[in-house]
Order: sequence, then structure tokens, then C-alpha cells
Amino acid sequence: MQTVSLARHAMATRFELVLHGDDPIALRAAGEEALNEIDRLENQLSLYRPGSEIAQLNARAAREAVRVTPELFALLQHAQQLHAETQGAFDITIAPLVRCWGFMGGTGKMPAPDEIAEARARIGMQHIQLDAGNRTVRFAREGVMLDLGAIGKGYAVGQAAEVLRETGITSALIHGGTSTVFAIGHPPDAEFWKVAIETPPGVTVARDIWPGAVSLRDEAMSVSAVWGRFFEADGRMLGHVIDPRNGQPVNRALLTVVVLPSATETDALSTALLVLGAEGHDSISRLRPNIRTVLVVKTDGSVRTETRGFGL
Repeated sequence: MQTVSLARHAMATRFELVLHGDDPIALRAAGEEALNEIDRLENQLSLYRPGSEIAQLNARAAREAVRVTPELFALLQHAQQLHAETQGAFDITIAPLVRCWGFMGGTGKMPAPDEIAEARARIGMQHIQLDAGNRTVRFAREGVMLDLGAIGKGYAVGQAAEVLRETGITSALIHGGTSTVFAIGHPPDAEFWKVAIETPPGVTVARDIWPGAVSLRDEAMSVSAVWGRFFEADGRMLGHVIDPRNGQPVNRALLTVVVLPSATETDALSTALLVLGAEGHDSISRLRPNIRTVLVVKTDGSVRTETRGFGL
């Protein structure tokens, strides 16, 4: 049994693959094809690439209905469904608020209340008109902007995993930074892939309620946290994940984990759970069969961990 590892930078993160099989040349070729798929999706979905389909959509859709590729239209429909299922906690129209808080290409800043109010007026899936018959997208008002940052990496990981499966790979692990990982089959020496979850910095979590290493087999895991990009103001840590419902940085949870067969859904739902916090944990954990979730919250100086589906 041979092992091949590959890595590439894309979508502002490092994607890495580990593949097992009998033919190292075939493994490397499959891995390169999967990484090329991630590059292709970045060119299509990145908000920051002027020639991308998303950038072109953002530039034109407030003035006219824009016809998009079947792949992008299906992804936007999926995002619309997830928005409804999470009561608006997951929202791909979040970009004006991300920019308002200085996290669009920056390290963050405290906006004025009127800036937040102005950005919030352009947030919400009610501003996105999807015409399935013509496969077009139209924005209901100026200033609306789509940002697939909370679903794009998961989608890319899932599509790369499909490329690997189509080339005959039966044992592989692919991850994009610390956010999403997908396990195909199992490693040669074990029944499952074991993937560690990093605890929040400076936080001690009791081992009996913390699934420190999650067992994965033909499923994805996504982790969302508040400390990836943040700034401090008035003694508070203000992170880059913004609650689309109130326009404020998320403060209901420190870290969330979601495990499902779909990397697209784990990416989106881990973000939604971070936004909702403990009040929304039960509703998220009921959205899909066999979902596994972890939620870490900090209140009054103490840390509490909640899990669903892990049997701890």
C-alpha cells in the first residue's frame, strides 16, 4: 500500500490531501486533478477575483437578470434552502456587513451605528431572486453582494472528494485549512480516519464531554470559531463571523463542529450554529439524520460544551 500527500494554496487557505492505494503515479494524478478542481472553483466563486462568476454577478445583478452556470445556480438554491432552514443564521448576502466591519481584506474596525444600519438594509435572501426556468439571478436593490465564504470551501472540498472517487480512490483525506475535512473510506491501518478538534485558545474543556478526535468515514466535518480573525474594542473580542440578523459579530459561541456526509452542508451549518449558539443547537441538530455537533459557549467566565450525536 502506497501513500501520497499533496498540498496547494487556494481560497486563502492551504488544501492538503493524503491518498492511499497501490499505484503512486495514479494517486498523484488523482490528487492533482482534485486540487485543479479547487482552483477552478476559486476562479468561479471567489468574491475577490474580478473575473469570477460571483464577482460578475455582484457587478450586474442589481441592474439586470444575470444568467449563471447550472452549477452555480444549484449552489445558490442550496444556500437559499439552508438560509430558510436556519432561520436566517446562514446568509450568503452577508458581504456588506463583512465590509462594514472591516473584515473584507482587512483586520477589522468598529463601524458607526448608521454604517451598520445601512449595511443591514442590503442583507437578506429576500433580495435575491432566483428564476429556475431561465436560470437567472437578480438582486432586488443596489448594494446587495453575495459572499460564499461560509459555504465555498466546504463545497470545494466536497467537489474535490467527488473527483477522487470518480478516479477510483477509495482511501483519502482532504482538508481545507482548519475549517473543513472530508474522509473517503478509511486508512489502511484503521476503520476510521481520526481528526482532532482544536480547543479554543486559553480554554480548558473536560475530556469526558469533548470528542477530541472525531472518527470519520465517508463524511465531512467542519469547524467554525470566532478567533480566526478578530480585533479587540472596549475589552471585547470582535470576530469576523457576523450575525446577519442583527449586524453584530457573533458572541453566542466560541466554537462549533458539524459532521455530515456533505461538506457543503457542514461548512454552512457550522457557521449557522456559531451564529445561533445554545438557543439554536437543538434546531440545527434536527435538520439532518445522523448529524453530529459540538458547541462550545462561554458565559460569565465559565465554559460549557454541548454535543449531539456523539453518544458521550
